[in-house]
Amino acid sequence: MATPPVHLPLSEAARGAARLRTSFVDSARPEAAKALANEWAPSSWQLKPIKQEVIYPDQTAFEKALSKLESLPMIVHPTEINNLKSSLKDVCEGKAFLLQGGDCAELFDYCTESQIDAKIALLLQMSLVLIHGLRLPVVRIGRIAGQFAKPRSSPTEIVDGKEIPSFRGDNINGFDPSERTPEPSRLVQAYFHSSTTLNYIRTRLGAGYADLHHPFNWSLSHIQDSEVKAKYLKTVEALTDSLSFMKTIGADTASSLRGVDFYTSHEGLLLEYEQSFTRKWAPTPGVNGGQEGWYNTSAHFIWIGDRTRQLDGAHVEYFRGIENPIGIKVGPSFKEEEFGRLLDIVNPRKEPGKVTLITRYGCDKVENILPGHIEAVRKTGHPVIWQCDPMHGNTRSSPGTGLKTRQYSSIMSEILSALKIHKEKGTWLGGIHLELTGDNVTECVGGSEGLTDEDLSTNYQTYCDPRLNEKQALDVAFTISDYYRKNPFNT
Repeated sequence: MATPPVHLPLSEAARGAARLRTSFVDSARPEAAKALANEWAPSSWQLKPIKQEVIYPDQTAFEKALSKLESLPMIVHPTEINNLKSSLKDVCEGKAFLLQGGDCAELFDYCTESQIDAKIALLLQMSLVLIHGLRLPVVRIGRIAGQFAKPRSSPTEIVDGKEIPSFRGDNINGFDPSERTPEPSRLVQAYFHSSTTLNYIRTRLGAGYADLHHPFNWSLSHIQDSEVKAKYLKTVEALTDSLSFMKTIGADTASSLRGVDFYTSHEGLLLEYEQSFTRKWAPTPGVNGGQEGWYNTSAHFIWIGDRTRQLDGAHVEYFRGIENPIGIKVGPSFKEEEFGRLLDIVNPRKEPGKVTLITRYGCDKVENILPGHIEAVRKTGHPVIWQCDPMHGNTRSSPGTGLKTRQYSSIMSEILSALKIHKEKGTWLGGIHLELTGDNVTECVGGSEGLTDEDLSTNYQTYCDPRLNEKQALDVAFTISDYYRKNPFNT
């Protein structure tokens, strides 16, 4: 059994003392300092500067919560993580497509059968549409079973005329203004909500929920444009006819029609939590494959946010040591010269499928920035998955209500621009990354149902960023599917 990760003291004074110890070694024994600087451990990030840090007033309760987490079983197993990495290798090589989606920030209250069912059904439906258009397998990753913590642009906000700490996600503090002090017990609650959510997903998929012989309810009544509706119906009819034909010729017994792989992901923001689930594992010869090393067993896939990707920072230091496939958010401030250094740090073996670059520029910036970023990565020789996140660069405030929203046309514009640019550059846009929900919310405007700013208050449910509802998310899938039917990859 691996030795549990060691948590260094987390106070600012203690972290400063740790840096002083490193400085002392550096001045007294240069070779020892070099070895210390290059050696990775699950806790080595604590010697680096950190962004988006959470300060817990009750340090005793905090350490107790972390000790509890370290004693709990893994949420996901390294074998599953390696299976995902193998599938992402196919995405990297243009043999599969990556669909990643879910809530901006999960709440503990979202851990219900109906809400989980709605998200899984939506992602399965979207993947079926994408498979039809791309003629490729789809790798499905949910922003689910752990996407609780959220980075914030400011540590405080004004509520009812008072300045209070910002809501940073259910595993840190509560949305209610009276619950804004970081509470360590929420970390343990996050574990149980994550594991319960994933257990339910596995149960549902194992019981045939993804069986394509049980058709989904393709309700297209919301579509206002008759031409768009006719195009969608044509796709649905083609999918239905294909499944019926396979059943007729007896080809529908394949296990791929009766079950799917489904993986979980979240932003690896709260490093104390991630460290608690970093476990040493080695494959058993002849039984399972994969690389011996440290695995983050809180999720199959975690990513570094655009606010925490500093080359000398704590998050990059932590991510460089884990075997999981990882994502890196790439925004307009990402400098071209940073790609080589960052990719060398987090993927020194240059493994295909290890790193997904999740671009999030905004529809008005993608044309100017993405081509240069593609060329910069090409020069590094690193194999990466390019994935488009068209949500985060297209957030605006509604003039009438002040609510945060996103315009469907802007979201689609960024996706289509990215598709065009990658085709021109001879690279493969291997996936999309969406904030979405299976519920009929009114948080983003536009789409085939024609939501406007005036409709936002009808069912505005998000506690953080606006999400596509089920209809808008399917609109995205249909449009991408249609694009690839007209512009096949590798042609």
